[in-house]
Amino acid sequence: MSIYNHRENYPKGSLVQFEIESEILKDNPLKDPHTRIVYVYLPADYDEKAVDLPVMYYLAAYTNSGTGVVGWKAFGENITERLDRLIAEGKLGPTVVVMPDCFTCLGGNQYIDSPAIGNYASFIVEEVVPVVEENFSIKKGMQHRAVLGKSSGGFAAIRFAMDFPGFWGAVANQSGDAGFDVLYQRDFPTVANVLANYKGDINHFIKRFWKAKKTNGSDILTLMMICMAATYDPQDEIELPFDLNTCEIKPERWQNWLDNDPVNLVKHNIKALQQLNGLFMDCGSRDQFMIHYGMRRLSKQLEKFNIEHSYEEFNGTHSSIDYRLDISLPYLYEKIKVNSE
Repeated sequence: MSIYNHRENYPKGSLVQFEIESEILKDNPLKDPHTRIVYVYLPADYDEKAVDLPVMYYLAAYTNSGTGVVGWKAFGENITERLDRLIAEGKLGPTVVVMPDCFTCLGGNQYIDSPAIGNYASFIVEEVVPVVEENFSIKKGMQHRAVLGKSSGGFAAIRFAMDFPGFWGAVANQSGDAGFDVLYQRDFPTVANVLANYKGDINHFIKRFWKAKKTNGSDILTLMMICMAATYDPQDEIELPFDLNTCEIKPERWQNWLDNDPVNLVKHNIKALQQLNGLFMDCGSRDQFMIHYGMRRLSKQLEKFNIEHSYEEFNGTHSSIDYRLDISLPYLYEKIKVNSE
């Protein structure tokens, strides 16, 4: 037997892709494409099912997109292979899963409406969801609709629950950005050092980044921090929340970041979060971005306000954690499944 072909021959679902010409993203400030690809996974027996199915929306992490999520993966499963296996093993019922492309020239997305990036939250809620529900056999209503993601996608999932109350039935936030003071501040000096090479000119850095023949970790980190600034504290000109010369915090700018931290938002969104039928969270106990500290704080806040949720820590980092979908996907399915299935 070839080791390369070690995977079981599970019944295979299909992957449909279509384009949305978004009115919401048209004329976005970054001049990113407003026509976007959306991928939809349909289980193997989709055409034979007599009932509409529950639906999950999977939001890609920073530096990734829907195209990356569905692509071939070495030494592991991509999302469609994982869904095929989980359904064949009986761990997951037939489910439709939607993966939109929301990549930007700032390296990704936090999926928050921003006048400096574009209204990507509204794009998903007001354009992607209606088109998907109109064209596929999906059970409509929040009770049968879930959103999930890891890292930036996990952050977006919990924010979607807060920002769109009564729209989502269940949420999975996996290693999602939280505890901004621990997560982001420690990297401010590194970003300042990179931008010093461009005399602090953020636009010059971005242009050079995309023209470079190769990128390195500190450049990607800097681009990510610029993306966060444009998301959490949108200005006419992108401004970081610290002085590039001294790394001193700019209180007003930094407060705008903190106001977007899920840890700080729980108390303002109690009723919205209580409407969920399920809230799953997890994080590696050795997360190299120290997100486990923020996730612990987030869980404590949820407990404080009696918001039901499940929080798990596992022995791992922020990397190579797709295997945790084996836990989150079945969890979400149980919360949104159609009773007649």
